[in-house]
Amino acid sequence: MFRRSHSGSNSAPSPVLCQDRVDYTPTAHSVVLSRHRAARLVLQWGHPSLAGDAALLVSELATNALLHGAIRGRLFRIHLTRTASALRIAVSNPRSERLPSPRQPDADDCYGRGLLIVAQLADDWGVEPRTVGKTVFAELSVR
Repeated sequence: MFRRSHSGSNSAPSPVLCQDRVDYTPTAHSVVLSRHRAARLVLQWGHPSLAGDAALLVSELATNALLHGAIRGRLFRIHLTRTASALRIAVSNPRSERLPSPRQPDADDCYGRGLLIVAQLADDWGVEPRTVGKTVFAELSVR
């Protein structure tokens, strides 16, 4: 497992207070739908200050799943969970051979900044292997 962490991730996990899990078809429209859904849910869960960042993180992780993790005919999953201390955005896709890693794109590159954005916004993020595929997650601290 790859994990980058600023927070004390060795502590016991907090109980889940709210969660949402949706499987999406690997299309650009699914990225739009998932971004809007995430923003709406985070607002409903009582954290309006996190809604914009959550929507952007969902958008970046879902786009990466679409571009680098999609297999024809297979869905990708977005799972949002809120605990007392964190909002976790987890995006799972069926490809495990392509692990994400941040890179420094050239100034004129059109792509390649997604994980830099995730690393900048999230308090914690990483990759977890699955039996089939992988999950890339980002966490925002609930203040």
